[in-house]
Amino acid sequence: MTRTSLFAAGALLAVAAGSAAAAISDPVQLDAGRVAGGQPLDGVRVFKGIPFAAPPVGELRWRAPRPVEPWEDVRAATEFGDVCVQPPGQGRLNIAVLPDGPGMSEDCLYLNVWTPAESASDALPVMVYIYGGAYTEGAGSVPLYDGTELARKGAVVVTMNYRLGPFGFFAHPDLTAEAEHGSSGNYGLMDMLASLEWVQRNIAGFGGDPDNVTVFGQSAGAMAIASLVASPEADGLFRRAISQSGAWMGLGMGRMRNLEQAEEAGVRAVAELGAESIAQLRALPADEVQQKLRGAGVVIDGHVLPEDVSAVFAEGRQNDVDVLVGSNADEGSFFPGGPAAEQFRNQQSARWGALADRFFEQYPAGTDEQAAAASAAAFRDGTAWHMRLFASYQAEQGNEAWVYYFAQDPPPADEQRPLGATHAAEVPYVFNNIGELPLFPDGSDPEKAARSEPDLKLADMMSSYWVNFARTGDPNGPGLPEWPPFEDLREGQAMVLEADARPEQLPDPAKLALYDALYERQLSGD
Repeated sequence: MTRTSLFAAGALLAVAAGSAAAAISDPVQLDAGRVAGGQPLDGVRVFKGIPFAAPPVGELRWRAPRPVEPWEDVRAATEFGDVCVQPPGQGRLNIAVLPDGPGMSEDCLYLNVWTPAESASDALPVMVYIYGGAYTEGAGSVPLYDGTELARKGAVVVTMNYRLGPFGFFAHPDLTAEAEHGSSGNYGLMDMLASLEWVQRNIAGFGGDPDNVTVFGQSAGAMAIASLVASPEADGLFRRAISQSGAWMGLGMGRMRNLEQAEEAGVRAVAELGAESIAQLRALPADEVQQKLRGAGVVIDGHVLPEDVSAVFAEGRQNDVDVLVGSNADEGSFFPGGPAAEQFRNQQSARWGALADRFFEQYPAGTDEQAAAASAAAFRDGTAWHMRLFASYQAEQGNEAWVYYFAQDPPPADEQRPLGATHAAEVPYVFNNIGELPLFPDGSDPEKAARSEPDLKLADMMSSYWVNFARTGDPNGPGLPEWPPFEDLREGQAMVLEADARPEQLPDPAKLALYDALYERQLSGD
């Protein structure tokens, strides 16, 4: 059984994409020079390691991305570029920096293109992936994000690298003062914007349609995408957005950090480091910066994000894009254990204030066992509410909106604690790459998944939904279970994505009303 044999839609799309030996001509002319990719495989040609911005090294550390220096000869695009500087993994494997993978350096602003096009005039939908990893790790070269299977279904797929940790999200008053736009901190977001601008200028050469670009991403990538939907700098760079387990407030609800707060943290970090100037910081070796400075994450910087994104969405001033968004049934199961009852009650009472009694009616925590269950359920429900809110805002604006709820339990590895449909568990299914190492060590067994008919079925289904949405703004297609559009926060239905996919029953209105009330309090500044 092949991945594309389970649904008629998958088979038809593979044929439409040119699954025979035909492929786009090589080399491809870009605005900065020509690139030559590898040999086509089943009609998909891959171009790796294409620079989309100048190396952000030396004096360009902590500056907005600059244009690429043009080249004269044909540039080989057969190897991935270096990944951005990042830690090896905090107590676990970081699949972006495996021993047999690319090197790691500050010179990392590269992207990769998978294209099934037979000519530059094919005008196929374009899907640009922005990886997750808490803004501290990840790379477009990760095998899990290989775009071959999505390309076989008729999309031009792009993965990219963006600066991470203290290189991508470090703010300081001196950096703000020297910047053209009077801001600092969101260099990683600027890298994403630069890659999307590159797509606008160059993707037609790979048979992609620059007027039909979808950004998709998971966790931190999903959060960044939601923020870009509200950014005036991103207006017109993409037509559709897919956010998987994350939106502008994170994986739940909270206020965004502003530039002043991020700058204060930067000043304290520099003082602890003993540096006296930005010039000294720029002269430090990359590994020392990585070890001794911290990134602030996305901030309201006054440029990419001029104001709190919640206010932009609440007032309907965000960019006009279709969305497909959702979360997972066991989002927080990767957390070890859970809080004790007293600790949980104290934390939630402080957070919910006058709403605390309503919260504990929905999430009782009389014992440690109840508190652990309530903590996991509240994390799951808060994330799901946030994704529904995102879709609701876009639907109110007149855009297409679709919500999913991923509920498939990947096959567990022997003697491992299964985490079910945990955070990031959906990613292998989206790319139809379920035999690859997962993003996080979630207790699943990729080899078992690759032999499992239900998991193969769901991977083919989800990858078809994603490509269909990128093509038309509607995930539905021949042979796929019908996915209802999402129109209202309270009444809209999510599509439950498991082997036997189906629309959900309506969610608990009391829980939705509870999160609505907390959000209204947040918007009012209380």
